[in-house]
Amino acid sequence: MKTFLEMLNVTFSMFSRVPVRRIEWTPQNRKNTLAAFPLVGLLTGLCWILVLLLCTHFGVPALLTGAFLTGLPLLVVGGIHLDGYLDTCDALGSHAPKEKKLQILSDPHTGAFAVIHGAVFLVLWFAASTVLAERGSLPIWILTGLCFALSRTLSGLAVTTFPLAKNTGLAHAFAETADKKTVRSCLFFWLVLLLILIGLLDLLAKTMPAGLLICCAAALTFFRYRYTAVRQFGGTTGDLAGWFLSLCELWMLVAAALVSVT
Repeated sequence: MKTFLEMLNVTFSMFSRVPVRRIEWTPQNRKNTLAAFPLVGLLTGLCWILVLLLCTHFGVPALLTGAFLTGLPLLVVGGIHLDGYLDTCDALGSHAPKEKKLQILSDPHTGAFAVIHGAVFLVLWFAASTVLAERGSLPIWILTGLCFALSRTLSGLAVTTFPLAKNTGLAHAFAETADKKTVRSCLFFWLVLLLILIGLLDLLAKTMPAGLLICCAAALTFFRYRYTAVRQFGGTTGDLAGWFLSLCELWMLVAAALVSVT
């Protein structure tokens, strides 16, 4: 039980802004951290649904609700994943060789491509959130809440299965200390559970094809991640993991918004 609680502590202290007791990180309490990664997504999704319900109850305009939902991930999770997204956009925009791209990922300066792609990302997120607030229903909101857990499940699977681009960095640190067999088994369980929940919600609430489109968006983004990571960088990194997670959530929300307006 102590090891399990320490694992949760490491997971939430690393991947969220939830205040937790500070403990020393060790290979023992860090080896299964990624197995609990979807729990951060469940918390984010719960906050997402709660904000939508509260804003609807109190008659908050859709535009303002969309703004709240755009800032919500930063409040709950922080900017760790968006930072990786911006760094990766800079690296991809450079069209440089692999070695140079990896150097750009480590560069603390923000380039023009990061600014441009970051602005487009936030505009799309805000637009999708506003549509969901104005035209979405409770089943659709629950589906989008599950997206945050699904993206983290796929991200954890990628870190433990994809080749690594370098032997340093956050992805390497978690991948090397992970009990990969246990972590993969837990994440596959999470994946199956989430897909079942999404499918059941689609059927029972008659929201089809919302869940199907959300899963297709996640799958296409995942395969693009695999292709881009290996071809452009020689493997994945912590920044690429953040790039994937951000894009995966964005396109799942866009998919749900498109269903809401049809």
